[in-house]
Amino acid sequence: MSLIELKKIKKIYNMGAEKVHALRGIDLEILPNEYVAIMGPSGSGKSTLMNILGCLDTPTFGTYKFKGTDVSNMNDDQLAEIRNKEIGFVFQTFNLLPRADALHNVELPLIYSGTPSSKRKKLAEEALEKVGLKDRIHHKPNELSGGQRQKVAIARALVNKPSIILADEPTGNLDSKSGREIMQIMEQLHNMGNTIIVVTHEEHIAAYCKRVIKLFDGFIEEDKIIK
Repeated sequence: MSLIELKKIKKIYNMGAEKVHALRGIDLEILPNEYVAIMGPSGSGKSTLMNILGCLDTPTFGTYKFKGTDVSNMNDDQLAEIRNKEIGFVFQTFNLLPRADALHNVELPLIYSGTPSSKRKKLAEEALEKVGLKDRIHHKPNELSGGQRQKVAIARALVNKPSIILADEPTGNLDSKSGREIMQIMEQLHNMGNTIIVVTHEEHIAAYCKRVIKLFDGFIEEDKIIK
């Protein structure tokens, strides 16, 4: 069964008197354990598509089924539950709490989902160990390098054992060495069975993925398997 199924997805923004057509009828299917890059120039619709896939926004028209359930018309509370339990987010800017250590940052999704504190600590430690930060669990973001901060963000995305990991320009704020380390972790996570969607404008980042979807002017211009 498809993990994600989009049919005729359109997104229109009202900018004063003008209507902006960000997505113009997207059909897309993503299966479990796929490793997908979404690419496109500025204004192509890739950020809008990412927001819809991540249940951060809803389409103007069309149907979005997530694990067979139509999420297109869910209310904010229902979408928040899907985001918390089913989707792990990794952002370009890390989005870590500056005064909290790595362990507490990773625990956050578990707090929101009501996981007991004794279980939270164990799960957060396991997630940090998966990304190679077992010895940094009590370090705060300002005590970590950019690459280490992104590893904390990946651990946070993993901790609820989500159905998909959605990474938005995950190497955008990193040097090339740290970027390679992050993409190697993504590759390992995919090999462990995780479904990963990476939004990027960098060809060398997309090259890590198994499938590349290119957007242009709100349409899918190309969808190809590369490995």
